[in-house]
Amino acid sequence: MTNTLFDALFAPLGARDDAFLILPDGATMTGRAFLALVARQAHALRAAGLGVGDRIAVQVAKSPEALAAYGAAVALGAIFLPLNTAYTAAEVDYFLGNATPRVFLCDEGARPGLQPVAERHGARVLTLNADGSGSLRAAAQGQPETITPALRGPEDLAAFLYTSGTTGRSKGAMLTHGNLLSNTEVLREAWRFTDRDVLLHALPIFHTHGLFVASNLVMLTGGRMIFLPGFDQEVVLRLLPQATTMMGVPTFYTRLLDDARFTRDLVGHMRLFISGSAPLLAETHRDFEARTGHRILERYGMTETNMNTSNPYEGERRAGTVGHPLPGVELRVMQDGAEVAPGEVGVIEVRGPNVFKGYWQMPEKTREELREDGWFITGDLGFVDADGYVTIVGRAKDLVISGGLNIYPKEVELLLDEVPGVLESAVIGLPHPDFGEAVFAVLVARPGVALAPEAALAAIRDQLARFKQPKAAVVVAELPRNTMGKVQKNLLRDRYRTWFTA
Repeated sequence: MTNTLFDALFAPLGARDDAFLILPDGATMTGRAFLALVARQAHALRAAGLGVGDRIAVQVAKSPEALAAYGAAVALGAIFLPLNTAYTAAEVDYFLGNATPRVFLCDEGARPGLQPVAERHGARVLTLNADGSGSLRAAAQGQPETITPALRGPEDLAAFLYTSGTTGRSKGAMLTHGNLLSNTEVLREAWRFTDRDVLLHALPIFHTHGLFVASNLVMLTGGRMIFLPGFDQEVVLRLLPQATTMMGVPTFYTRLLDDARFTRDLVGHMRLFISGSAPLLAETHRDFEARTGHRILERYGMTETNMNTSNPYEGERRAGTVGHPLPGVELRVMQDGAEVAPGEVGVIEVRGPNVFKGYWQMPEKTREELREDGWFITGDLGFVDADGYVTIVGRAKDLVISGGLNIYPKEVELLLDEVPGVLESAVIGLPHPDFGEAVFAVLVARPGVALAPEAALAAIRDQLARFKQPKAAVVVAELPRNTMGKVQKNLLRDRYRTWFTA
């Protein structure tokens, strides 16, 4: 037995004297230098007590050193747990209490508030700052630049990723070496990545998109990454001419479209733009193609599964859909225990080598959402059309049931988004004394437009059955989103909960 992930992703870097990481200031790091950094960190973490099966929780800024910490954990056979850098000490307390990591890696500036939390749960604290400095670097200095990786097979755990926790406590999805590698191998073929690709990487690496999709794919295929600490419009526009591919969330693309410098000529050399982590408006898809000549490739994944579906690399990329199931991934749409016909909405379930092993220390939740025969109940509502394209219409928890009738928010949002003056919308259900729930719309106006909510609702009145029509609406400056661009409807429901009952 070998080390599944290390052998496939990290070990090949040792033969590369070309640039693996390209940094914003023009500096580069070769594959050989990066692998040496991984080895030094692995020896330092081993000395700190990290071993096979132990967890290492990481809440640090994106940097080459932070990416190397992932490689070091893989080399040691440990379980890598990346945490959103926006989490507060109280939130980190829950994750450390649940995962009980041996080591907690954090920024030096955050250490005073986090040290007591880590100590309470028995974790040793090491620091890593955005510039690579910190106690981890100090401990790694002088360590050997090669390491023999721990023996790990496809069924061994490689990472915990915690769900966003918008309803109840976050759940730690247990991902194996086989889960991560199988998905990366499929994406290599589906998206035609090769060693000639240069990926513009502006995503965070505490999330599956930036870490297990983007970074793993480039390492597997021998390509390069323009490795940015975040999405800085000026830096992205400056470095795009050096890239061949880009992965982003929808807000990346809407921001670029708002900039007159983002032209067809600027991206004429690009091979592929990919979007995920949040729904891409059909309007953005159309505007992007009109501006650049490129059709964004939208795909669909989850914390528990990595990527499930993708629009085709060759073939029609349909706006508003997330394409077909990836090779090896089965997908079905279920309602009341039976698979529905094409075009009918139900709960999406998936099965395949990408599907996680279960939720850490939550056997009941695992049984609720992961069937014994391997089907994972995603909680996403959607349908498959006659051509096999999958469309996501929302989360099951976002379904509005008004007067006993089901209303899918996405259907209403698509109409509202087409109303002149509306930039985007979010439709939610709020408690109502007569109907149980009533449809409520939260609207964002286009810049410079004085949008009247009543007029927006009137504009869609003839296009929807009466029971689906929002009974009220408000206009706000922006919709609340998480770090990956998803609209946080739970916050909107909390904010306007008493609208119909006060």
